[in-house]
Amino acid sequence: MAGVAALAALRAAARECQLTAPSFSDEQTAQGLAITDALRAHFLPPASSAQAGSPLLQLPAELLSVILSRLETRHLAFIAATCRLLCCDAPAPPRPPRQIGPVEAELRRRAETRGLDIIPSLPEGATSWVAYLLKRDCRNAQMRQAPLAVGQYHSIFVDKEGRLLTCGGDVSSTPLLGHAVTDDFDQNIRLTIGPPTPVPSMQDRRIVSVASSDEHCLALTAEGEVYSWGEGEYGLLGHGDVDKRAVPCRIESLSRIERIAVGPTWTSAAVDADGRLFTWGRASFFEAGDPFEEVEDFEVPNGLGYELDAGTEYQLTPRRVDALSQERVVGVALGHSFMLAVTDAGTVFSCGFCEHSRLGHGSLISVVLPQRIEALAEAKRRFVAVAAGDFHAFALTE
Repeated sequence: MAGVAALAALRAAARECQLTAPSFSDEQTAQGLAITDALRAHFLPPASSAQAGSPLLQLPAELLSVILSRLETRHLAFIAATCRLLCCDAPAPPRPPRQIGPVEAELRRRAETRGLDIIPSLPEGATSWVAYLLKRDCRNAQMRQAPLAVGQYHSIFVDKEGRLLTCGGDVSSTPLLGHAVTDDFDQNIRLTIGPPTPVPSMQDRRIVSVASSDEHCLALTAEGEVYSWGEGEYGLLGHGDVDKRAVPCRIESLSRIERIAVGPTWTSAAVDADGRLFTWGRASFFEAGDPFEEVEDFEVPNGLGYELDAGTEYQLTPRRVDALSQERVVGVALGHSFMLAVTDAGTVFSCGFCEHSRLGHGSLISVVLPQRIEALAEAKRRFVAVAAGDFHAFALTE
């Protein structure tokens, strides 16, 4: 009876823990696993060799769920790799329906919490639901954008409820705070907001990430929709025109988007759930020559990843980067007239203006179409994220 009472108390504690504890540290996780071993030894008879398995498997289902929800993805991967019973990832029989193990159930719960859709069947080439969901969760954790962004005079935030907030001031005649009632705004009036304040028109949207330049802003919803506002010159906002937007407006041609990025030279980018990369904005950029040597200004590619028709200076709506159609892009970064993209295979591509060797190709030759950075490929490392400054770049390994 004492054991039954103790288990009942443990269930109650687990429920309380689930409601109050946002996360566990590595040390606390280790302590929890040690307690799990002690509980198994105290309440259960010694397991025979045929029944031996993870001590986690012996816990009540609700307690097991709480423990798994507090573990990092890498710990879930360790458990899935060492305990087949917890993984339950055998091929589904015709009948009855395939059993979903605790690890897979937790990974599905995390995806649902983050507003991510899970396809009904495994994608081509994948043989395990747990492996597929682990990889997806790792990728999202590594690439998830911070819920804040800054421009020269304004800041954008996303709070824990997914609300979009802005503060700061509009620049010149460009509306960047998104608080206007309509796009019919007075260009002579500059709006200033002190504390971060919710954007009224976006209160019914759950935002997951934002991006901003000095001229425009992007916001990504949990449903994969992209909203833009600010300066519209060069098609920067992706709405098919060059008009300013004082109120966030959805880019209708984009859906199921998972990543967004903006650049300092009038460019924007987005990656959808299928790994397709889209860019829009200014196609070329004029670099200033050296006045002391009487070198004239010259035109360079701006890192959109494709060529436009002769005489066309900008892309008004999001356009797919066809040069990467055989790749699954998982991350993108836009620098000063150049772009970086990282793929699901861990390969990094770059294109645009190559001054200061910012493209990483070992030369000062600018390229229009994305090219693989061979120096990173030769390093035999898998890359998961990229970042771009004005004249330099970073790539993060797995």
